[in-house]
This record gives sequence, C-alpha cells and structure tokens, in this order.
Amino acid sequence: MSNNTLGAFMEEELVSQPEVWRRAIEQCKLEQAKAGQLLPADGERIAVVGCGTSWFMAQSYAAAREAAGKGVTDAFAASEAFLNHNSTGRQYDAVIAITRSGTTTEVLGLLEALRGKVRTVAVIGDVNSPIIALADAVIGLSYADEKSVVQTRFATTALVYLLTSLGIELGTAIEHARTAVTEPVSQELLDAEQFTFLGTGWTVGLAHEAGLKMREAVQGWTESYPAMEYRHGPISIAAPGRVTWLFGAQPEGLDADMARTGALYVNTGKHPLAELARVHKVTLERARVRGLNPDLPRNLTRSVVLNATA
Repeated sequence: MSNNTLGAFMEEELVSQPEVWRRAIEQCKLEQAKAGQLLPADGERIAVVGCGTSWFMAQSYAAAREAAGKGVTDAFAASEAFLNHNSTGRQYDAVIAITRSGTTTEVLGLLEALRGKVRTVAVIGDVNSPIIALADAVIGLSYADEKSVVQTRFATTALVYLLTSLGIELGTAIEHARTAVTEPVSQELLDAEQFTFLGTGWTVGLAHEAGLKMREAVQGWTESYPAMEYRHGPISIAAPGRVTWLFGAQPEGLDADMARTGALYVNTGKHPLAELARVHKVTLERARVRGLNPDLPRNLTRSVVLNATA
C-alpha cells in the first residue's frame, strides 16, 4: 500500500466536512421549526454525555449553551456521569448522548439506567444502531457517519447541529473550512516533534479533540489545555521543533510569551471549527509520512464494546 492510499477513508471524510456541515445546519433548522422539537427547551437543566471524541464535543456544546444563556449544561464522560439514575446523582431535565456508532457500551448502559427517569436524546451517525430503542428522541446524522476508525466529520457535524440549535451562525466556519481541508501541509508541521492545543470557552473541547486526533492517528506526543492555563506550567515544554496551536480568542500576551520559546505558534484567526478541520488534514499527512494508516490505528476499533464477563 502506498502512503497516498493510507487513510483513504479519513481523507474522503475530512474533506467532505464543509458540505456535511451545511446539511446539518439545514436539518437543524427544519427540525427546530417542527412542533415538539427534539432538543431540550431553553432554560432546561441538561447533561451531555459521550466517550472519547464525543465527550469533547459534549464539552464544547455545554460551554456554548451556557454562554448563550440557554440553561445549565454539564458535560460528562459516559462512564463517569453523575446523573438521575441513582439517589445521589445530580438531577437534570434531559440528557443528550453523542455517539457515532450507537454501540458504545458505556453510553448504552447509561441510557438503559436512565430509561423512564429522565428524557434522553441521542445524536448518532448509525441510525440502525441499538441506541434507537433506548433514547426517547433521536437526531440521525447518517450522512456524517464514517468508515475510518479515526473520527472527523461525525464529531464536527454533531457539534455544528448542536451549535446551530443555539442560534450560532456558522457560515464563516464553512467558508474557512473549504480552504482548511485542501491546503498543503507545511514541512514544519509534518516534521514537528510535539503539539499542544489550546482553547477558551467552547473551544477548549476542540483543543482536547485535536490532541486526541493526533495521538490516535500519528501516535504522537500531544497535549491540550485551556489557553489561560498554558502559562501555569505546560509552556515549559515549548521549544524549537514543537508547535502550540490556538483555537479561538488569544489571551493577552500569549503571542509574546510564545515568541520567547522558539516554538511554532499557530494562531490564524480562522473559525475554530475550521481550524479543527485543518488539524484533521495535518494529522492525516503526518500519519502518511510515517507510514501509518489512520483508518486502522493501533489498538483501536470503531466502537468500544466491552465484554462484561471479561
């Protein structure tokens, strides 16, 4: 297999993001216009859960919903969700689960435990998955489902749908992403030893997801932090041959502090979702030059299905 064919599914999927995002925006607006909308109403107290990439998208949506004044919104890893299903859990009006496959053990177990106790909504890629029977409402994004193990478009499309529901305009994200997914990757980014991703507010989840993408596909050393936390220790690893990549607003003085480290500082000012799509492209090309296949990364499968008897 030539290096250009490694990650063929990932390439097709990441490049399709601008168009798939457009479809999600249209779908969200149509579904919101219907009576009895699928997502919780403004003012409801909600929890958003997921595993891996979906957990990071949950973090981004939760921060954005609260910032938009729509109500208390907490994000949990599905395995650590402190919810309505036991007497000591926090009480919510609704729970949203984000899952590409709809087969993840922790998510299914949580929804089973919540059945009849709180309204649940599943945002899914595989509309034929077992989660259909467990959730009270389903938002199906089948056109965003993927063949590659390494997620790109499903995660971002789920987030685009959820951000659109908050009234956030994402036309600029689509415009910027059209360039982000096709631009050549610089040699400096291909050769970099280490990446740190930073975000603020709703983009902190994007930073965590960018770090996960590169760990999965490139087996690389990546870290991620809220941007204001970076100078509380992690900046100590910044050095020539390493990269610090910012999503969203820059904290005052960070650019000057980065200049002193000699590390490459990426702060394009482009829409954060488009920047995540750019990271997808960089990740793919970094995997290829290392002879790695992000469609089938080491030790990973499309969905984590645990054997309870193991």
